[in-house]
Amino acid sequence: HVRETTDALDALGNTTAATGKGFAIGSAVLTSLSLLAAFKTKAGIEVVDITEPTVLTGALIGGMLPFLFAALTMLSVQKAAGAIIVEVRRQFAEIPGLREGTAEADSDRCVAISTKSSCQEMILPGLYAILSPLAIGFTIGGKALTGLLAGAIISGMMLAIKMANAGGAWDNAKKYIEIEGAKGGKGTDVHKACVVGDTVGDPFKDTSGPALNILIKLMSIIALTIAPSIAGAEEWEHWYWGLIPLGVMFVGSYVVYKMFWRGPIEPDQTQPPEGSNLSSVV
Repeated sequence: HVRETTDALDALGNTTAATGKGFAIGSAVLTSLSLLAAFKTKAGIEVVDITEPTVLTGALIGGMLPFLFAALTMLSVQKAAGAIIVEVRRQFAEIPGLREGTAEADSDRCVAISTKSSCQEMILPGLYAILSPLAIGFTIGGKALTGLLAGAIISGMMLAIKMANAGGAWDNAKKYIEIEGAKGGKGTDVHKACVVGDTVGDPFKDTSGPALNILIKLMSIIALTIAPSIAGAEEWEHWYWGLIPLGVMFVGSYVVYKMFWRGPIEPDQTQPPEGSNLSSVV
């Protein structure tokens, strides 16, 4: 009865959270639009024509960035969850009495994997979010950067709303089958499909969707910060300065791929000192 009650409350919470996230997304969009207007003023840009090749190029790149950012965070969740599953299986196999309930699990290891993953896996999305406005702004110019911000705001808003609602809907679809016994209840193919949907829906609504609010606001703040440096400059005038953030992006992508993305997140096998918690996170 306790599980049924908490599942019903969780389903209601998903609906409430999806509604609240809609307001959060709207707030992020309004903030980003205000920062975009301030950037145009600081950079001395009066009119932006979407038919100009540089502006359209910036808008296309900006429209792609939320999808790239969301894909990276989704993959990060998958890798961390896979590493925790490996660790849980290892503990069941190696700790005597754990299956019978007479021994205590080492939960610190799972928390350590999660903490380690959260630090490692945000390096690449962070690099792209910070360096993309720098690369476009210095390489091409202020109008292209305006297009980049506009494209990121539009596609980021749509994608974040979709992720918040779709993730909550997938989660509630699984609970509807489990609690109400709809479509045959547990164990059916429909239930298995909904479990798969919930597996995708959780990072949709809890990780990638909310992270897009930060993405569009951070890019707008970075653009406003560099606005005085590109004010009054012609397009491609200081293109060589844009090679620096571009180079950092490429080198950072290669290093992160080699260090963290090439293989799964491996659990730390070192033994923590006596009396210390989470000391395996280094």
